[in-house]
Amino acid sequence: MLCVAIFLLLTMSRVGLGSLQDKQTDFGLKVFSLLAQGSMNKSVAFSPYGISSLLTMAQLGADGKTREALTTAMGFSLQERGMLREQRLLQADLGREEGLEIASGVMVERKMSLEKRYRRVLSKAFQTHPHQVDFTNPEQAVSIINAWVSDHTAGAIPEFLASGSLTDETRLVLLNALHFQGLWKVPFDPKLTQERMFHCANGSTVPVHMMRLTNQFHYGEFVTADGVDYDVIEIPYEGNSLSMLLVSPFEPEVPLSVLSAELSSQKIQQWRAELRNVKRQLAFPRFTLNSEVDLKTVLLNMGLGDMFNLAAADFTRITSEERLCVSKILQRVKIEVNEEGTKGAAASGNLRTEPLSFICTHRMIAKTRKNTTQVVLNWSYPLNAVKPHIS
Repeated sequence: MLCVAIFLLLTMSRVGLGSLQDKQTDFGLKVFSLLAQGSMNKSVAFSPYGISSLLTMAQLGADGKTREALTTAMGFSLQERGMLREQRLLQADLGREEGLEIASGVMVERKMSLEKRYRRVLSKAFQTHPHQVDFTNPEQAVSIINAWVSDHTAGAIPEFLASGSLTDETRLVLLNALHFQGLWKVPFDPKLTQERMFHCANGSTVPVHMMRLTNQFHYGEFVTADGVDYDVIEIPYEGNSLSMLLVSPFEPEVPLSVLSAELSSQKIQQWRAELRNVKRQLAFPRFTLNSEVDLKTVLLNMGLGDMFNLAAADFTRITSEERLCVSKILQRVKIEVNEEGTKGAAASGNLRTEPLSFICTHRMIAKTRKNTTQVVLNWSYPLNAVKPHIS
């Protein structure tokens, strides 16, 4: 299957956050790589920052072996000294980017009391305060959560949870929402967009609207450790603080997983350092992608099975009134790429109690310049057998 990997690069002015940013990036990319391996024949959208933020909020409420497992899998702990401040500064810097909105939310059963310390750390790290919800009325709770997600994604994801997603056993829902809208620095001319048929890896063909642009781009050619050749080209957005990276193999039969397995904050920094400014003609597909991914299997494979087990999960730092566990982690993402620019939205949710939890995902990566790497979105769009043409 031919695929296109799209990276949203984010410039950040604050220094001193590289350590936390890199660790969150690497964890998100690790989840993405495992997800890509299980999604060989379909398009997927993933938000590394979404999964990292959501599990970080869970990590702050975990104790015992559950806390140890989360810390080991994620490679960092926000419970260490100074990390709450770093998270707050990181989220604040991201929120100041033009066209980018990030929000975290906590919906808690109105009759359940949260530990004071948990309320305090959520406020300090994520600038959020719990909202009381009556989960004995599940459908009303679904409406409240969907309204929150819709408000923080500019209406792009109006129904994050389907009817029946919650039960009266639900006690807590952790949420993370991200919305991005950016115009290309140099827009594509709609008159040059043409529909073309492409041959997919499975032998079928699909019609695709290909946009075309001849311009100066940052471009580079690279080789994986296994000898797979691929190229990277950067498309900047207006303002130059955000850009999209297109990553594609030279050979059409190379699967996405070959490239995704190489992804890391260090690899993205290498790309940024070695791209050179050259004139290229780019043919790039116009598309809209709606994606929903269940991350439970991936997280189980990363050694996080205990947090899904009511008998083993330890979230006593959230509340001591009831045993809580994660039931489900979903991620919904919507992205639209056209001649003018990009619109993207992601919603992540984490429900706990007698199993229930959600998260939002898509494939596009976000990274910073100035030697600090932060993944905000990780949208990778296989588009079956469609590959950007660069000449």
